[in-house]
Amino acid sequence: MAKRGDELRKHILWAAKDVFLEMGFERASMDVVAARAETSKRTLYAHFESKDNLFLAVVDLVRELYLDKLRTPADYSDDTAEAVVLFCGRFLQMLLWSPTLRTSRLGIAAADRQPDAAARYFDAIFTTVHERLAAFLTERHRMSPAASAAVTDELLGLTVYPRFARALFGVEQPRDEAPDETAIATDLDLAPIRRAVAAHLP
Repeated sequence: MAKRGDELRKHILWAAKDVFLEMGFERASMDVVAARAETSKRTLYAHFESKDNLFLAVVDLVRELYLDKLRTPADYSDDTAEAVVLFCGRFLQMLLWSPTLRTSRLGIAAADRQPDAAARYFDAIFTTVHERLAAFLTERHRMSPAASAAVTDELLGLTVYPRFARALFGVEQPRDEAPDETAIATDLDLAPIRRAVAAHLP
């Protein structure tokens, strides 16, 4: 049975996501997306009136998928310090994953033409993650919002962002395997994160 409505829209978005990642925003076309989704251009334009709107919708899809996979610190452990360690570890694991790096590069390349899409992606990858960790520290340690935000900046700045920058610029090899849904990857060294958490949490 042919896909219809929301099911068809989601099918198109998944196809478009792959096309944008493979070809970049400029080279990707609605013709290619329609062919990849095995639908007509007329149907494609009925759901998305332009390539710009389609790209924004793809960014929203990626944002939703990313934040669902990351979850919140409280989901990782009842012990506060361990929850922070594992949350930072998962964040790093997600950032070093090849599709995340490709999407980040795509967002940077499209930022001039699609500033809204780039801002939404930044919000998902960085702002929302920062807010989740800071809110967790405020709740568990009864820290002021300003203090928890400062500790969050320190922790992520020491443990996550340097490696992400190296991977983004090709200095560090990306990880092709999808992050394990049930555990932090065994090849991810959590020792530096544990040291940073021990040093910065009250």
